[in-house]
Amino acid sequence: MKRITRFIKNILSPDAPQVADEPLFQVITRDEHSISRSQLSENALKVLYRLHNAGYEALLVGGGVRDTLLGLHPKDFDVATNATPEQVAALFRNARLIGRRFKLVHVVFGRDVIEVATFRAPPTEEHSSKVAATGEQGMILRDNVYGTRDEDAVRRDFSVNAIYYNIADFGVYAYAGGWEDLQNRQLRLIGDPETRYREDPVRMLRAIRFMAKLDFTMEPATAAPIPQLASLLEQVPAARMFDEILKLFLAGNALVTLQLLRQYNLFEHIFPATEQCLRSDPLALALAENTMRNTDARIRADKSVTPYFFLAALLWPALIRMTREFEKTGLPPHPAMQKAADRLLHQQCQHLAIPKRFSIPMREIWEMQLRLPRTQSRKSLELLSLPRFRAAYDFLLLREQSGEDLGGIGSWWTRFQAEHGVPETPSRRQQFNDENPEEPRPARRRRRRAPRNRS
Repeated sequence: MKRITRFIKNILSPDAPQVADEPLFQVITRDEHSISRSQLSENALKVLYRLHNAGYEALLVGGGVRDTLLGLHPKDFDVATNATPEQVAALFRNARLIGRRFKLVHVVFGRDVIEVATFRAPPTEEHSSKVAATGEQGMILRDNVYGTRDEDAVRRDFSVNAIYYNIADFGVYAYAGGWEDLQNRQLRLIGDPETRYREDPVRMLRAIRFMAKLDFTMEPATAAPIPQLASLLEQVPAARMFDEILKLFLAGNALVTLQLLRQYNLFEHIFPATEQCLRSDPLALALAENTMRNTDARIRADKSVTPYFFLAALLWPALIRMTREFEKTGLPPHPAMQKAADRLLHQQCQHLAIPKRFSIPMREIWEMQLRLPRTQSRKSLELLSLPRFRAAYDFLLLREQSGEDLGGIGSWWTRFQAEHGVPETPSRRQQFNDENPEEPRPARRRRRRAPRNRS
């Protein structure tokens, strides 16, 4: 295969000699790679061509290129350019400037959003008196330092993400050995792994996500520092961690992801109370693994997944432990569980900021686990009409599936629903409000105002 290569200096870290002498720039020509414009997003092509026609460099980069080369069907396509965010925004009426830590442009086409980023330089370089800000542990706090394509490539995290598709010549531009790593299905950080993880600890989670999603192996030098640096995740803002967790567990590989997170000592810094239970309680481990299996099965079947359901399942063993502690002080079951839920969610939100739209349904599912065993109650029929009944019933079945002996309560509720004609699927309204909270709700109809009498 004919390739164009050249060398560039190592601008990431003086302690990363393995990058300094590698051929970091390869061009794979149009007839040597599998990407066709018919495989790409129509809106992404619009952005690329408008930037190109305006005289700017315009390239697809990252996961959209990587996954297309692997024969997958990426949902998102990101664009990299030498135009500044302000110059990009001037070209598109449907553009929005976002971000403080990284200033980006979102070009909006209805529900489809094309993210456009300006080429960036490494955080240690100074450009026009602008310097990227880092914290005490080396984490990048602010980074709006613009650079060239070469500089942008080697500051990306993994070599398989430093692959560009150039609309100007339809070639694939692969940096830092990314083309070879893609062929070998290997995940490798660009630069010194410890330095790169300290710059952004979320890269450790991204490594796990790519391993699970792409079925890649991790290069030994990339994997080695993770267990020792796992505690750096506690420096990441809890709101950002929540977004990362949704990406990890709602991508269709939740079970493998859980196993890898625990293997690399990352899970205990995200769900510390849950990890304590998983180490000592086989039922807790079975519940967590079955939750992930069921989540994966629903995603494969193209069914909606509720984040609050799997979060409720992950935290359930820790909730029961705390509830029993409060019951020992003399509190009845319901107040004990309420107090335990308060404490557990407060502790968990220090690591993972769970929004109220999820924490409230979680509490409702937990509370109904105390009500469902009362099968002789006159209020059993009333439970069927509660908004969270179906989720609580599914949660009950999950507990039984995981080996918890509940005396056949799940079978009783299955028969009870059949006797009273409860539908198997929720209503359209409930699907939007509960079953798929990430989707926008249907727009409300506006009432037309009666015309004013101007006479």
